[in-house]
Amino acid sequence: MALTYANSFIIKLKPAFFKRLMGAKPKGQFHTMSRQSKTPVKEIDQYDHKGTCRLNNPPIGLVDAETDPEDEIKTYSYDPHLDPQLTWAGKTEHTSFKVPTVSLHVHERIDPRTIIKALKKQNGEIKRQASLFEFSIENPPLREAVEFYRHKHNWSNRLIAGDSLLVMNSLLEKEGMAGHVQMIYIDPPYGIKYGSNFQPFVNKRDVKDGKDEDLTQEPEMIKAFRDTWELGIHSYLSYLRDRLLLARELLTDSGSVFVQISDDNVHHVREIMDEVFGAENFIVEIIFRKKGMTLGSTTLERMNDIIIWYSKNHNKIKYRQLFEAYNVEGASRWTLVESKDGFRQKLSYEEYHNHKLLSNLNSRLISA
Repeated sequence: MALTYANSFIIKLKPAFFKRLMGAKPKGQFHTMSRQSKTPVKEIDQYDHKGTCRLNNPPIGLVDAETDPEDEIKTYSYDPHLDPQLTWAGKTEHTSFKVPTVSLHVHERIDPRTIIKALKKQNGEIKRQASLFEFSIENPPLREAVEFYRHKHNWSNRLIAGDSLLVMNSLLEKEGMAGHVQMIYIDPPYGIKYGSNFQPFVNKRDVKDGKDEDLTQEPEMIKAFRDTWELGIHSYLSYLRDRLLLARELLTDSGSVFVQISDDNVHHVREIMDEVFGAENFIVEIIFRKKGMTLGSTTLERMNDIIIWYSKNHNKIKYRQLFEAYNVEGASRWTLVESKDGFRQKLSYEEYHNHKLLSNLNSRLISA
């Protein structure tokens, strides 16, 4: 399982919409120094998570049977008495499931400032990128380095490659992150079709079911696909429910989860999320357009996908309202002004047509 550390400056995980929605702060910026020549010199800066810590992950070079012993097993259970609920093959027997508690191994650390500076020449030579063990802040004495998940390190963003079920369980059990995650965005397979799950070629994103040229040449991958979806849609629903349950454990009380899905299975996913998060914590289905043209369809073309938004606790949700700038100067409905103390009065003719004349800067306009 690969794990890459990176500062927020060079990794942009989610659309700006969700950063604004959940109240995230800007991730990084350039500071321009005073102009000494025709070309301004830019000082490299990056965003650091000040005052936040995490437990130390094991670097891959220090992992052996003694320092990282066999994994423990964590058992998760479902409430079998939910009513109403969606039923599928194997669900009645699947009242609990076990997940190995694996370690997340550090394969590489990426420091934006180091990378950018490495591209610049100094004394006629190009600086190289620092290796895994050259970051003093993350390079403790050997006696501490082999004591995995016992010592605190500064927080860094992480890119983790691995099964999401194993990764979330590791974050819960080894790093104690239960109830500490503000937002989770899940982009699962849209269904059980081959094209929904595999992209064998980097330069070919349009994968079609039933075409030999789109199939991977690795038999292990084909076997894994068949084993995962052995019961078709029934396996798919079990797959999603297990991961949604662990996602709920990670979320803080004010947190939210977003699941991107198509209209093929959106109704089933909604029913599962009602079971896991509670129907009262459903917020909204966000519809977004994915196509620009409707060509070749004999009926109405599918033009959109859906992002399903649930909160962990609707009464405690963290949310920043989105507003669009709108000039209401001279608009017929906006004829009242409200001061900071709540006093309202009608705008004069001059104020109605020129809002700069409003004397109280803390006042706001009210629609009549």
